[in-house]
Amino acid sequence: SPAAELSTGSVSSPNPLPPERIVMQQPPVNPFLAPSGNAMAHGRSDQQDNVPWAGPEGPSEVLDADSVQYTWLTPCHFGCMISGPYPDGRRVIWSNGRQTINKLDYDTLEILAEHVIEGGEGKTPQAELEDNLRGLDENEGWEAIEHAIGLSLKYMTGLDGVYALVDCDNTFFLGRKDHAVAYVDSDPTDPASAIVERDRWYKPDHIEGFFVGINITFDGWLVMTTDHGWVVLLKRDFSEYRAIQIRGGAQDAAAYCAAKAEDYGHTGFGWVRTSTCVDDDNSIYLSSCDHHHKVVWDGERLSIDEADGAWSFPYRNGAQNGSGTTPSLMGFGPDEDHFVVFGDGDEVVNITFAWRDEIPDDWEQLPDAPSRRIAGLGPANMGDPDLPAIQTEQSITVSGYGAMTVNNEPAMLPDGIPVRGKRLLCFMLGHKPEYTPHGLHKYEWNPVERRLDEAWVNNDVSSPNSVPFVAQASDLVYTCGSRDGMWTIEAVNWSTGESAFHYVLGGSKFNTLGAGVTVDDDGRILYGTMYGKVRILR
Repeated sequence: SPAAELSTGSVSSPNPLPPERIVMQQPPVNPFLAPSGNAMAHGRSDQQDNVPWAGPEGPSEVLDADSVQYTWLTPCHFGCMISGPYPDGRRVIWSNGRQTINKLDYDTLEILAEHVIEGGEGKTPQAELEDNLRGLDENEGWEAIEHAIGLSLKYMTGLDGVYALVDCDNTFFLGRKDHAVAYVDSDPTDPASAIVERDRWYKPDHIEGFFVGINITFDGWLVMTTDHGWVVLLKRDFSEYRAIQIRGGAQDAAAYCAAKAEDYGHTGFGWVRTSTCVDDDNSIYLSSCDHHHKVVWDGERLSIDEADGAWSFPYRNGAQNGSGTTPSLMGFGPDEDHFVVFGDGDEVVNITFAWRDEIPDDWEQLPDAPSRRIAGLGPANMGDPDLPAIQTEQSITVSGYGAMTVNNEPAMLPDGIPVRGKRLLCFMLGHKPEYTPHGLHKYEWNPVERRLDEAWVNNDVSSPNSVPFVAQASDLVYTCGSRDGMWTIEAVNWSTGESAFHYVLGGSKFNTLGAGVTVDDDGRILYGTMYGKVRILR
């Protein structure tokens, strides 16, 4: 296949870089984010999905009820935004779902406050949620598929406000389809006080499309993007905004979104369909359907002009659906190579490294790259150069010079299920052995030879839908996987790719449903599920 022939500069047999070479400067701390390890989706403004401290280190075991905290919420509570400390030293976890906004006690996961979303559909009773999960676990074959389709249509269709963040003042921000919302404590000194909607900001009519992602600059402006390619900077008090549309134009974006909505029956394949990353110079990085973009912010004005340091370049897009990954930044020290990393749109997705600053003068364009800005193309073929297709909807996990993605292709596609049903099988039924995908694939930049090398492939571990997360001090990457019909937490050695250990959790109650696994500020696994929050007390 064409993807199998891509040049990475060089592809080596698994041979991780020596540890001394991958000790790199930590990403800069954004002073306007809450001072915690996970103040927003993907952790920080750089979107790397890692923390520098240690996480659990095993051994493998089947966890009992005393080893797991679980709190029932309402549908689609994916994120776990950890606040800064309140005056009494306590923290909370802010969580946004389809029906409610919640604050949970950081230590116990006890619900401290709940805000039912105004104008929404109300709350689904817990008994109904439990019945939904039993159907996913107990039904088989077409009965299970039809049940999963029903739940997807009921709870996932039209979902918005997935990306969110909590700032340095413990204000919780998220973007709905046409507006931003700010939630605060009724008593800013009391973490258990009621949740109050402070403000809403509706986008002007000329800013087209629905909001997709949210981030924050290092000078304190919210960064929001729409699926039609608008970048909006909004003051946190909602008093001012700036906006610009990335290259491609309104007609291209509108036509693309309309065509995909017709093809897929929803708007999940917008012209821009993922969030952004932001560096400490306040540059903003995002993907449209076949280009990647750098937008420059100087504190007063947004620019897409190359004279100001902005750029736009084409990436590979053989499948015509564009990138499904939120980009991540890599490299922050003055002597390090600086990249933006994302998955492209080829049939076999490529982990794509792009120079995010000036392209080195002596850099020669890779033969299979559509732009000289591309520094490396790592086909995530899970070790099979003849693999016809593999895509991922998860952000590329980055730590040091390493970048890893997972296999989101179900092991089989039943007759009668359209190709667009692949996501449903992995997201809702990924624990069923007949659908469980396997495979993690890591590439690593060699800064001496200036090339992207294959680091390792692990085809034993599954990660059907979760965003993996690295604890650097343990040199482990964690993800939500599946074994023998049960959802698990899988830990893999980040340097070697060897499975380190796993925890067996149970049925669909523990499915991430596309959420990220995180390591909290005390080194424990924490993540959102279909209907609640899970923490592993190990």
